[in-house]
Amino acid sequence: MNSGQGRIVALDYGRRRIGVAVSDPGRVLASPHSTIEHRSAAGEPPAALLELLKQLDPTEVLIGIPLNMDGSEGAMVVEARRFGIRIGELLELPITERDERLSSVEADRRIRESGLSRGKRREKGRRDMVAAAVLLEDFLAER
Repeated sequence: MNSGQGRIVALDYGRRRIGVAVSDPGRVLASPHSTIEHRSAAGEPPAALLELLKQLDPTEVLIGIPLNMDGSEGAMVVEARRFGIRIGELLELPITERDERLSSVEADRRIRESGLSRGKRREKGRRDMVAAAVLLEDFLAER
């Protein structure tokens, strides 16, 4: 696999919702894609997400790791990490972890500045998929 080719999917893991963002195949642009609602067991990916990943056909999955502001790891880090590992096992894809601190703050800023109506800005899941896009944009910019 050429590391510069193929779509990357970024996931912003949460206990109720998973934000999804996707890159273009050339890995230049990152776009918010969707949100998957779930109530699955901790760390177990929901079937809807696995099906979406199969459809998007990424060559890599980026998983946000919610470190504490001081860089320490809490319970959510363990869950997100287990979740990413499980996706990698089930779909035989490389998983890359990325610190997601402040991605939700940046997502909120972008949503406020987007010009969307108040109702659209407050739609459940919008923050999650925009946070996934922020995570992916930062990752692509570093490469």
